[in-house]
Amino acid sequence: MKNPIVLTGLLATLVCGCADVQIKDYQRPDSPSKAAWSRPAESAVSAAGTISPRWWQEFRDPQLDTLVMRAVAGNFDLKVLASRIDVASTQIAEVRAGALPTVDVGAGGSFEKTTRQRFAKQYSLGTQVSWDLDVWGQTAKGVQAQTAEFRASEADWRAGYLTLVAGVSTTYFQILQLDEQLERQQRALAKNRQILAIYETMHRNGLAPDTQVMRQRAEINRLTKEELELRRARMVSENALATLVGVPAGDLKVQPGRLLGRVQAPVVPAGLPLDLLARRPDVVAAEFRVLESHNLVGQAKLAQLPSIGLTGRGGTAAFSLGDLLKSFTFGLLPSINLPVFNPGIKARVATSEAQVKVFENDYKRTVIAAYEEVENALVNLDAHRQQNEELRQQVEHLERVAAQTQVQLAAGLISQLEVFETERSLLAAQLELLTSHQQVLSDTVTLYKALGGGWAPVEVANAGR
Repeated sequence: MKNPIVLTGLLATLVCGCADVQIKDYQRPDSPSKAAWSRPAESAVSAAGTISPRWWQEFRDPQLDTLVMRAVAGNFDLKVLASRIDVASTQIAEVRAGALPTVDVGAGGSFEKTTRQRFAKQYSLGTQVSWDLDVWGQTAKGVQAQTAEFRASEADWRAGYLTLVAGVSTTYFQILQLDEQLERQQRALAKNRQILAIYETMHRNGLAPDTQVMRQRAEINRLTKEELELRRARMVSENALATLVGVPAGDLKVQPGRLLGRVQAPVVPAGLPLDLLARRPDVVAAEFRVLESHNLVGQAKLAQLPSIGLTGRGGTAAFSLGDLLKSFTFGLLPSINLPVFNPGIKARVATSEAQVKVFENDYKRTVIAAYEEVENALVNLDAHRQQNEELRQQVEHLERVAAQTQVQLAAGLISQLEVFETERSLLAAQLELLTSHQQVLSDTVTLYKALGGGWAPVEVANAGR
């Protein structure tokens, strides 16, 4: 009996010596880094103090707050992501079950009748307990890998949450902008109809050519077409908002409102810390999947080592049911499986190692894309704020001109037509200022989203050993 035991030990030693089972500690992949953001910093601020977790409340609009809460509760994309978290959580228990013993119980009977022989009956009852011992921690590595996938699914949900809130905010701003554009468009149409009436009177008196009247009518046609387009765009935006909230399109109605003076753009502080990027859920999710692939490599390597199993059997058999429990047979069958030659195991190791490169490069791609999003958001926000200030001054100047033309009209120095032309120019500038304000609001939302939306930092590491 000693020779088989010695032989088994020698084979185990040989397998362990030849197989590469070294598992390195996880380290975050090297990725492109920045020393600072391009936006000039007057003073540094902390990551926690830069963005509030409920950053949308900084726009000071109760209706927006209500819409966001409804969307978080009812959006189906977010519910899908939440369901994936549940799936990933239950899969942890499924993987962990691989290290637990299994118990099978069976019962049976045999009934035979041979010519000129007595009818034969036999009953049996048996059970078998099998247990593959997780000696090397292969199942534990699988649990760590699935736990990393669970944490990545949580980060996916946070990323979806952030995308949802940003979508609700920008869509709501668009609706308010369209409402105000419609109001100003109607005013522009009224002014142009008044101008048309003046031209028609002048034409009847021989003071204006027919082409001038036709040109003004064409202008009214253009403005009417634009009004119809604004109404269409508002309905489509309202339908999009309904889908985000989780109700059928057409069932959500947003009360008409004004964007200017109602929704305030919060001031994003200068000196944004670089560690804000580590709070981005998509970056966290990508790194957790790198960790998952790292653990799967360890699991694949450990599969090269001998596996030890224990099988216990017990049962009884009798020719009558009354005698079935009078005697029992028990047995214990330990076993060791030596993967001396299994090309599938080697291939799995190679595949797992190649998969690590995929997730590492995906993590680096996510990081580099995040830098671009933040930098673009900072550039856009600064540029649109400066443009907004120029437009604000332009509107102020045109308002003064409009006031002076009213005085000149009262004094009889200019015609009503000149007043209408001035007011038309003012309306056009006011529309540009409205569009600029909506752009600043959307840029602020985009920046908050790009910087991680106020989520707390997450440490990417295995929970324990």
